[in-house]
Amino acid sequence: MGALLATLLSGFGIGAGLIFAFAGLSHWRHRRLLVGVVGNYRLLPDGLVAPVAGLLPWGEMAVGLALFVPGFGRAGALAGGGLLLVFGWAMAVNLRRGRGFIDCGCGHAELRQPLSWLLVARNLVLALPLLALAALGPVLPDGMALIAAMVAGLAVWLGYHLFNALAALQSSPLSASLHPIRLPTRR
Repeated sequence: MGALLATLLSGFGIGAGLIFAFAGLSHWRHRRLLVGVVGNYRLLPDGLVAPVAGLLPWGEMAVGLALFVPGFGRAGALAGGGLLLVFGWAMAVNLRRGRGFIDCGCGHAELRQPLSWLLVARNLVLALPLLALAALGPVLPDGMALIAAMVAGLAVWLGYHLFNALAALQSSPLSASLHPIRLPTRR
C-alpha cells in the first residue's frame, strides 16, 4: 500500500474512532432515550430492544477505541464499517416503509434528525473507507505522516459533525429562518 493511501486510511480510521467513541458516550449519557430510538425503528422483537439499546453505546465506544489501539485497528475498522452498514440499512428500511419522520438516533440530542436518504448515503460513505482499512490492514504512519493522519482524522470528525448539524438544521423549524428573505416584486 502506498504511503499516501496508508496515511489517508489511517487518518480516516482516527476520525472514525473519534466518531464512534463520542457517539457511544452520547448514547450512554442519553441511554434512557436510546431505548425509544431503537424501538422506533421497529426492526427488533420487543424483547431485544432494551438489550440492544443497552449494549449499543458500549459497542460504539469499543469500536472507537479499537480504531486507536495498534493491533485492533483491523477488527475495529471491520466492526465500524459493519455497524455503519447496519445503521444505514435500518434507516433505508424505515424510509421505504414511509417512516422518515422518526429520529435517526445519530447522537445529537440538541437537534432532532429525521431519517433521510442523505443519512443513508453518509453511512455508506463512512463505511467504505473503514472496510478498505479492514481489508488492507492498518499501517501506523510515523513522523510527519502520523501528524498528517491525525490532522486528517480531526478533519473527518469535524466534517462529520458539520454534515450532521447541517442535515439536522435542514429539517428543523429553524430552516425557514435560514432562507433569504424574498421581497415582494412590484408590478
